[in-house]
Amino acid sequence: MVVNPYTWGTGRRKTAVARVRIKPGTGKILVNQRPLEHFFPNLQDRIAVQAPLRATGSESTYDIWVNVNGGGPTGQSGAVLLGLARALKSHNVALEPALRELSLLTRDSRMKERKKYGQRGARRRFQFSKR
Repeated sequence: MVVNPYTWGTGRRKTAVARVRIKPGTGKILVNQRPLEHFFPNLQDRIAVQAPLRATGSESTYDIWVNVNGGGPTGQSGAVLLGLARALKSHNVALEPALRELSLLTRDSRMKERKKYGQRGARRRFQFSKR
């Protein structure tokens, strides 16, 4: 029987979904078969993705593969953050307090509010004319 060396974690934010796979290794991160710097050119998104690794002090301990789709860059980086934190937690339960302390295991439940009928958007109304 073959033992699976990978640990999986799923992260979601807004409409983005990330499936994160980690394995003990050298610290390389691939997002949709591309290096992290190419997939997330914005520094803020790269910092968010690496936050669980910094919180646990394991920047060069795991090789990470991510498949992410849906949403925009910020939503995708938030989804990867949550998926990576969950994968680290399930690989090593001793890391959970450090992840919880920075709220990295909490799902951001905010979603786009739906458009309502009789209005131009979720909150915006059509222009009112008294006469």
